[in-house]
Amino acid sequence: MSKPIRGVITALITPMQSSGEIDWSAWNALIADQLSAGVAGIIPCGTTGESPTLSLDEKKRLIESAVKACRGTTTAVIAGTGSNDTPRTIELSRWASDAGVDGVLIVTPYYNKPSQAGLLKHFTAVADAVSCPVVLYNVPGRTGVGIAPEVVAQLASHPRIGHIKEATGKIEVTSEILDQCAVSGTSISVLSGDDATWLPLLSAGADGVISVASNLFPRAMVALQQAWDSGDARRAQEIHLRFYPLFRDLFVESNPVPIKTALSWVGIGTESVRAPLSALTDASRRKLLASLQRCGLREKGGTL
Repeated sequence: MSKPIRGVITALITPMQSSGEIDWSAWNALIADQLSAGVAGIIPCGTTGESPTLSLDEKKRLIESAVKACRGTTTAVIAGTGSNDTPRTIELSRWASDAGVDGVLIVTPYYNKPSQAGLLKHFTAVADAVSCPVVLYNVPGRTGVGIAPEVVAQLASHPRIGHIKEATGKIEVTSEILDQCAVSGTSISVLSGDDATWLPLLSAGADGVISVASNLFPRAMVALQQAWDSGDARRAQEIHLRFYPLFRDLFVESNPVPIKTALSWVGIGTESVRAPLSALTDASRRKLLASLQRCGLREKGGTL
C-alpha cells in the first residue's frame, strides 16, 4: 500500500560532480538527511532534479535508489516521470510504479501546449496505466499551459488521481480547484508547488508542500507543517516569515541553480548543473547569501 502523500515533500536536487556526472555519495547523504529530518516524502527526478537533462538510465537508477533508501520508513517516494510525450510518460510511469514508488508526479506537457481536452486525455492515460497514485503538476510558468480547475475536478474522479502540485503562484487557484471539486462531487489534495505560497495555501485548504527549500532546511520545514497541523498558526507564521527571504531568493535565477549553490556552501554536493543551465551571477550570489544568513546559515559542514 502506498504511503500518504501530504506534509513536507522534498523535490530533491540531483547532485553532480564538476564533470556533470551524478555524485552518488552526495545523493545518498542528501536522502539520509531528509529521512533523519522526518520529511513526509521525497521526489527524485523532478524538475528540481534537472529531469530534462537526465538520461533514462540515470532516472531509473535515481528512482531505484530512493525506493531502496525509503523502504521500511514512513517517507514516501514520488517519482517525477512526466514529459511532453504521452507514450514515454506512460512507459516511465509504469516502470516506476512497478519499481515500488508511492506515487508519480506528472507535469503538464511542455512546449506543445495541449488543449484542456488534450490534458484530460494525457493524465487519464497515465493514471490508467499505473497502479500507484498520480500527482498532477500544474506549473504554467514553466510549461506554457495550465490545468483549468474544472478539468482538475474531472480528473479527480479517477481513482488514482488524488493530488495536485499547484504552482501557479496564485492563491485563489487552490480555492477554485477545491470549489470545482465540491460542485462536481469529487475531491483532491492540494500541495503547494512553491515554498512562498505554502502557508497561504494551507489556510486555503492545502495539505502540504513540494518544497525546494527543504533540500537545505528540512527540519525547519517539517516544524512549520507540524505547527500548522497542531493548530499553532502563529508558530507556523513565525517560521514562514523567517524563511520567506530564502523562499523568494531560491528563484532569483532558474531553479535548481540557487539551491544547488546554497547546498554547496554547506558542503552538500557542488554547484554543478547541466547545460543549458549555468552558474549564478555574482549579483544573484550576493543576494542568495544575504537571505541565507538571515535564515541562520552556518559555516560549511555545520548543521542547518
